[in-house]
Amino acid sequence: MFTGLIKEMATVVSFDNNILTLNSSYSPNIGDSIAINGACLTVISFTNDTFSVELSPESQSHLAIENYKGLVHMEPAMSMGDRFEGHIVQGHIDCIGNITDIKDNGNSTDFFISIPKEQIKFIIQKGSVTVDGISLTINDVFDDYFRLTIIPHTIENTLFKSYKIGSRVNIETDMFARYIYNIFKKGNSNQNLSWDNIDNIMATY
Repeated sequence: MFTGLIKEMATVVSFDNNILTLNSSYSPNIGDSIAINGACLTVISFTNDTFSVELSPESQSHLAIENYKGLVHMEPAMSMGDRFEGHIVQGHIDCIGNITDIKDNGNSTDFFISIPKEQIKFIIQKGSVTVDGISLTINDVFDDYFRLTIIPHTIENTLFKSYKIGSRVNIETDMFARYIYNIFKKGNSNQNLSWDNIDNIMATY
């Protein structure tokens, strides 16, 4: 389990034969879970200043793999007793998003990200989403895209400073949105379920 708060920007040393090796000040142990650009991976080896994780072909096919170079977002799994911020993140990428527009607002920047329509139902206004491992709040939701407002601090300290229109990013939708939607959908298989429907159902309890 993760929080969506980036521990540090790690540097990719190499990515060969499905093995990703990173330079980082963080020192994991073999078998540790660690999120790289939001994807939960397992540490298979380490040295004094590097560690390696393995990405299966299946994992690579579901990730914006072109971003696994240069600098990457890194977050180790939570430990019992850790301070909890961000939101509950599993490190399981649901889909790849595409940045369709970027608008500078002066003291913030809006990023518009399109995702497949089968995932947009889990994107809720003022809810949470994880973009390349970063926990963010959703401002607006449309038919097949959503809007985020990113402050300068986040842009300067993450990959957001390098994103352009057309950039692809790893997306993990909110775990609770997925669970709640599926729980109620199973009980209403003949109903075209929406969040308004769910609100009405919950109001009866």
